[in-house]
Amino acid sequence: MPVSRSPASTLAVVCAAVPGVPVTATGTAEALGDIGADLRADLASTQWVVNAFFLTFAALMACTGSLADRIGRRRMFIGGLALFAAAMLLATAAQDIGVLILARALAGAGAAATTTGGSALLAHAFPGRVSRSKAFAWFGTTIGLSLAFGPLIAGALVTAIGWRSLFTAAALVLLPILPATALLTESRAPARGPVDWGGAITFTLGLTAFTFAVVEGPALGWTHPGVAGGFVACAVLLAAFAVIERRHPAPLVDLSLLARPRFVAISSMPFLLAFGFVAPTIVLPPYLMATLGYSARQAGLALILLTGPTLIVPPLTGVMARRLSQRALLVTTLLLVGAGTGLLALLPAGSGPARLAAPLLIIGIGFGVSLAVMDGAAISSVDASQAGMAAGLFNTARITGEVVAIAVLGAVLSTLTQASLTVRYGTADAARATSRLLQGDMAGAVPPGADHLEFTRLATAGYAGALQTALWILTALSLAGALAVGRLMSARRGEPAALTA
Repeated sequence: MPVSRSPASTLAVVCAAVPGVPVTATGTAEALGDIGADLRADLASTQWVVNAFFLTFAALMACTGSLADRIGRRRMFIGGLALFAAAMLLATAAQDIGVLILARALAGAGAAATTTGGSALLAHAFPGRVSRSKAFAWFGTTIGLSLAFGPLIAGALVTAIGWRSLFTAAALVLLPILPATALLTESRAPARGPVDWGGAITFTLGLTAFTFAVVEGPALGWTHPGVAGGFVACAVLLAAFAVIERRHPAPLVDLSLLARPRFVAISSMPFLLAFGFVAPTIVLPPYLMATLGYSARQAGLALILLTGPTLIVPPLTGVMARRLSQRALLVTTLLLVGAGTGLLALLPAGSGPARLAAPLLIIGIGFGVSLAVMDGAAISSVDASQAGMAAGLFNTARITGEVVAIAVLGAVLSTLTQASLTVRYGTADAARATSRLLQGDMAGAVPPGADHLEFTRLATAGYAGALQTALWILTALSLAGALAVGRLMSARRGEPAALTA
């Protein structure tokens, strides 16, 4: 068994491996237009390039977290790294949209194993409360760094070389890290019973059914049997998942954790922030490319206003955390995100970077505060033997939120934008135009025979109106979340994890 040189070695290896996940997760948004044109894919197909990654990432979080406790956290971490790198190479070589979607799904599985294995390794290497908080502050800073510069790097690569270069670069960066995993010490928790495959399957299928329904809804129609069936299947499968988890001797997710108000509050944060921060990083680049004529590089540069604070704020928050309660920091996070999305919704269509700066910075600062707090707080709220499970459950909430947020926000934008164009151009042309618009391609969206200037004006207004509605929804969600999290965080230990009148 490899011998760890020091906890610092574990921290260095984990932090070196993590950046590839958020860079390729959010950076893909800048490449969707080129992917759609190169592989002749429609909007729903290109959305699956994003959603397939987040879907397997979310669906396997709890499974990989629980398995990491059983088979070894180091082993899970290494396996995830290898799979992620291989998937990036497959994405680079993809000549068909189906192969690219498969590669992204495999990358999500690798990212899940890497993230949960890495989080559990840090929790084991830094058992003390203070040292663990510092380690996860560095972990958050690393994520902030990749979030801050990910869109810019992705945009620059896509503009200069092409969309395939984004995935090639991710693989090349990760490959040298694999030998460094020899510095890690293996750790695991005592076996608690048989693996909960039933829970893993029902959760994965339930989330897949929901994502299918939301992504395909705008194209097929919300009353289409396949869409309605997707929502019904999701409800049935998740209900079955809950039943299985309560009866299984070694459940994938220990639902008793959800009886702890503080854990529920902390675990709900990434779900809420997926709507307020992560989803905008996906939908804003195509919007800027379509309405302002930005290139992928310019869109990535503009997005630094949103992601940049995630580099600076986490270490500052680590200092403030000594004087402020977790409750105050988490509530402040949601209030800042809600204020930012509200200000963004008030901007007129076609607003440039100067006007976008303040709202995007406010959102980014709010999200940056959370990065230094959430992971360590969630894992520290449970016994050390449940570190992997807690990491899995917490990150499942995080990535499930991202799957839901990206799919829902994309559906809102698609439905409302298409509706605004249907009156003038008819259903078929409006659907095709919306598909190109939401891939960032205004020129390719113009219907045959339509006046270019008139269409650009109507499409910009319709797209901007749809985004404004979506932003008001995000604002309301963040403010309601701030109230709920504040209430749950103030509950005494032993009280039920529910809001009372």
